[in-house]
Amino acid sequence: MQYAIVSYEDNTKLYGTKAVLNVWDPAIEEGAAEMSLAQIWIASGDYETADLNTIEVGWQVLPQMYNDIRPRLFLFWTGNTYRSGCYNVRCSGFIQTSGSIVVGGPIAPVSSLGGIQTELTVFVWKDRKSGNWWLSLGVSIVGYWPAELFTTLADHAAYVQWGGEILNKQPLGRHTTTQMGSGHFPDEGFGRSGYFRNLEYVDYNNRLESVPVQKLGIIVTNPDCYKVKHLFSDDWKTQFYYGGP
Repeated sequence: MQYAIVSYEDNTKLYGTKAVLNVWDPAIEEGAAEMSLAQIWIASGDYETADLNTIEVGWQVLPQMYNDIRPRLFLFWTGNTYRSGCYNVRCSGFIQTSGSIVVGGPIAPVSSLGGIQTELTVFVWKDRKSGNWWLSLGVSIVGYWPAELFTTLADHAAYVQWGGEILNKQPLGRHTTTQMGSGHFPDEGFGRSGYFRNLEYVDYNNRLESVPVQKLGIIVTNPDCYKVKHLFSDDWKTQFYYGGP
């Protein structure tokens, strides 16, 4: 896996996150069984202690699952460092309450270079009374992950991440041609690059707060191929562009 993401933790308990991201249809290396996605991660625990819990929401292009190369809304969860858990509603776990949103369904139209941007507004938050983690897209509540799915996420999240990920199987011994985001570098900016904007977190008092841009951590595993550029503005608040060819 290769990542271009930002992270926020700041030694505080987190109870959710909200962000807006644009949707693209990145090219996938033909025949390589690879994928490309953009998502949020809400997480607690870690690999070393084998107690990593995550909730993941975003869009992905994953031909081996969907038999096409269209970007699709996806969900994922694990309660034990990816030893179990699943995508979408393919196993018991996420409880869908909305009859109008197709989890795993294609997203169309996608953003166009230099043109109209298609966006998802993703909000995941914890109901402190029930312990369940809820998901909304835009103004629509989609459903929830029951509290009993988790251990380290049972009370709160330790950190939140946002960004892009691709699978690089190094076909023919070279770096993949699978793109991340729009397939363009962050410096190209609005209309040409993938972005996340208005990054927020839910604090202990159940309030949405803007993520401090100066406290973002940057994780880029292959900076020659995929990059991140973060900034702040009055309208988009804390934001970043990401991706590459």
